[in-house]
Amino acid sequence: MRIPESINKALGVLARGGFEGWLVGGCVRDSLMGKQPHDWDVTTAALPGEMLSLFADYKLIETGLKHGTVTVVIDGEPIEITTFRIDGEYRDNRRPVSVSFTSELSEDLSRRDFTVNAMAFSPQRGICDLFGGREDLDAGVIRCVGDPDLRFAEDGLRILRALRFASVLDFEIAEGTAESVRRNRELLRNISAERIFSEFVKLLCGAGAERILRSFPEVIAVFVPEVMPCVGFPQNTPWHDRDVWEHTVAAVNAAERDPIMRLSMFFHDLGKPACFTEENGRAHFRGHPAESARIAGDVLSRLKSDNATAKTVKTVVAAHEETVRMPAEVIPAKRLVRRYGYENAMRLLASARADLAAKPHIPGAAERLDRIGKIVDALRAGNACVDLGGLAVGGRELIEAGVPKGKAVGEVLEKLLSMVIEESVENERGALIKAAEALAESKKREEN
Repeated sequence: MRIPESINKALGVLARGGFEGWLVGGCVRDSLMGKQPHDWDVTTAALPGEMLSLFADYKLIETGLKHGTVTVVIDGEPIEITTFRIDGEYRDNRRPVSVSFTSELSEDLSRRDFTVNAMAFSPQRGICDLFGGREDLDAGVIRCVGDPDLRFAEDGLRILRALRFASVLDFEIAEGTAESVRRNRELLRNISAERIFSEFVKLLCGAGAERILRSFPEVIAVFVPEVMPCVGFPQNTPWHDRDVWEHTVAAVNAAERDPIMRLSMFFHDLGKPACFTEENGRAHFRGHPAESARIAGDVLSRLKSDNATAKTVKTVVAAHEETVRMPAEVIPAKRLVRRYGYENAMRLLASARADLAAKPHIPGAAERLDRIGKIVDALRAGNACVDLGGLAVGGRELIEAGVPKGKAVGEVLEKLLSMVIEESVENERGALIKAAEALAESKKREEN
């Protein structure tokens, strides 16, 4: 295990004071998986007051003191060191009312959520694994420590964390733990929206997201009830061979593991059941992008998503079909970028690829999307004029050319931009002034 020097210094201070320090939780799990941990948690038998004395020469942050945690800043790195503890009664399915300290590492490990997170490591004594965490790690299994019903009753967020760990690590969930997840899923209603959203986004971005979404829709539906109408909802069209939910989870899996793209594909078809009609034995879902975007907005608002994420996801969902039949040509590509900007234009192409990957093969469709992507890249590289900032003239030049001050200037600029994009006028000052004069003259004739 490659332990940072700052952590070794903290363990050394504890050892000189007569206390063993143990690394615990995710840093041990990740190290055993061959990954370099980002977070290092230390636990010890030293009481909070004893830690304050031992680390008196360092900067200390005492905000977690009542729960036994002292944050020590060593070499500029904050290190959380927590006294072995036993949790008291849980009354809100989230946090214990009180904690008591113990001198036994075993008692501390027994209160943790999953076996793969309940291992500790000491440089002197090696791994302490009392609950089969290493065996579960090798087998790729998420399993609760002890009774899963008790673990979830203590902290309802652990239900979603089980799904998140299984997705991110691409592990299975042990049968008893999975049954308890389903049985106790309503406890998620007691968890804050912000915590739900954070865990859900991590779940969606995991390598095993498709399998977890497919296996636990009823759990996801506790906080996104709009999911359940999609489960088993048939799509009787030539373009689909899966029901709405199965198509959705396949599209999520096909998308880049990026929060915006995974959220967009999760929501992109949730509006289909509400838009269903049938004609001559064939299903139609007219207007479903707008309905799906509305659902996305409602859900993301409920889950307290940040505004930027919500806005971008709604944009992608509402427009996810715009590139379906778009020709791979320069002018349509310019229109796309003008309307959505470069970043969202590329997201729309990516959403179309993910959508396509979850459907029966359509010859030439993926290649066409790739050609559009190359055109958009070339437009960006060539600094093509696709917005008002790229026009070779501005409002002042238009006013000097005779365009009346006020909203008419903005209207003419928008028309000039359209002409440049449609390649009916060159983006050159003289040509644009001439076109603006013609537009102004035409406007005068209309008014007279």
